[in-house]
Amino acid sequence: VQLQASGGGLVQAGDSLRLSCEASGRASRTMTMAWFRQGLGKEREFVAAIRRDGGHQFYADSVKGRFTISRGSALNSVYLQMNSLGSEDTAVYHCAASLQHVINSQVSAVGSYGYWGQGTLVTVSS
Repeated sequence: VQLQASGGGLVQAGDSLRLSCEASGRASRTMTMAWFRQGLGKEREFVAAIRRDGGHQFYADSVKGRFTISRGSALNSVYLQMNSLGSEDTAVYHCAASLQHVINSQVSAVGSYGYWGQGTLVTVSS
């Protein structure tokens, strides 16, 4: 599975941004897809995840109520709608995918995902 993320950019605090991630290869077999982010000098952290059917989403506490993850109808894409952005959201955002089922308690773990995109930079100016 190859993942290509896009949609990052420079925005002002309070603005919105929508990230996209397109999967190719064995994209139709992806079970769970997720977004992680990594700020400068920080560890990669979980942002949001979504099940194959799109019926169950998971969010980090820091983005609940502001970010929404969704999947495309063809199941080969995942989106992250980010609203009310703040400087703390500045990071490189990576999409990730797993071909196996990931139990609920592990959806936020980096090691649960075997496939990663190259990342797209989001910079929020205050």
